[in-house]
Amino acid sequence: MLDQCKFCLIGVVCAVLIAKFLPYRIFAGKGLYVLVAGACLSLIAVCVFGHHVLGAQRWLRLGPLSVQPSEFIKIILVLMACKLVCDVREGRISQSSGFKQLLALVAAPLMVLLITQSDLGTSIIIYVSILVVLWLGELDKRYWIIVIVASCALLVMAIIFSSYRSSRFLFLNPWNDGDNGRAKGYQLVHSYYALAQGGIAGVGLGNSREKFLYLPESETDFVFSIIGEEFGLIGACIVIALFVLFFYCGMRIAQGAPDLFGRLCAGSLAFMVAFQACINIGCAIGVFPTTGKPLPFISSGGSSLVSTFIIVGILLSISKASGEGRFAERRGEFMYVQSNRTQRR
Repeated sequence: MLDQCKFCLIGVVCAVLIAKFLPYRIFAGKGLYVLVAGACLSLIAVCVFGHHVLGAQRWLRLGPLSVQPSEFIKIILVLMACKLVCDVREGRISQSSGFKQLLALVAAPLMVLLITQSDLGTSIIIYVSILVVLWLGELDKRYWIIVIVASCALLVMAIIFSSYRSSRFLFLNPWNDGDNGRAKGYQLVHSYYALAQGGIAGVGLGNSREKFLYLPESETDFVFSIIGEEFGLIGACIVIALFVLFFYCGMRIAQGAPDLFGRLCAGSLAFMVAFQACINIGCAIGVFPTTGKPLPFISSGGSSLVSTFIIVGILLSISKASGEGRFAERRGEFMYVQSNRTQRR
């Protein structure tokens, strides 16, 4: 709990610093290529020096801390997609050139992420977020189709050639695991039990039985199940409503952004957070196969929490620029009216 509070404080500080001192347009500069290069190097570092947690090699040790680079890589890759689409729309590069750069600078790191770290959940989040960027940027539908077909092909291959991913389709019937829900379906079965025990109003804060006795990863992957158990349907609906509100605010920021790059960044990053929340909640209630993605803002995990606050900082930076633009516009209108009145006199 103390570690989570520390990471929360770090995340809030990052969000405030980005919102106050870092103009979002800086992410459209050449420095973004440096971040992409750093992302690729971090993937290589994870392959060479990373340590395993629950069978997955996704973490790097930095002194006393364990960092999951993929949580930050997803932000960098989506920002790069926003920059390339913006360059295409504003005529700096052609659509074909932009798409080739998208494949080289975004798709290639994603392939490494998928193959070396078996991180299908993060890969899906990034791919779908990039589709949102293409949609918001109103690019030629041919490029959408290419990305969708390639994504589906990679997804099918990842499932076919990986036995542990195939087993995750037990979410369709977790009791059909060969041991009546006590083998590979155990986690999802107890997620159901937690939600069922919560009822309408829940069993009360700290009174969960599944959290302490039965449900593995109850503070990360299945934290929504514990929310449903302790706070009931009412608490679960409040959490969902808060994520809907976050997405709505992100879309409002995108709508009022002063330029195309701001609109693309705000829309895609707000969608990324909301989509990850949908995946986590969907896994907990058995709508999606278990992916191991945390619930933003809530699940235990420092890298996820800090990266989510970084997204908040970028959104606030865009909102700040939008507010300054409206203020300058109104000030110009006021000065124009004042000058007209002076001339009439």
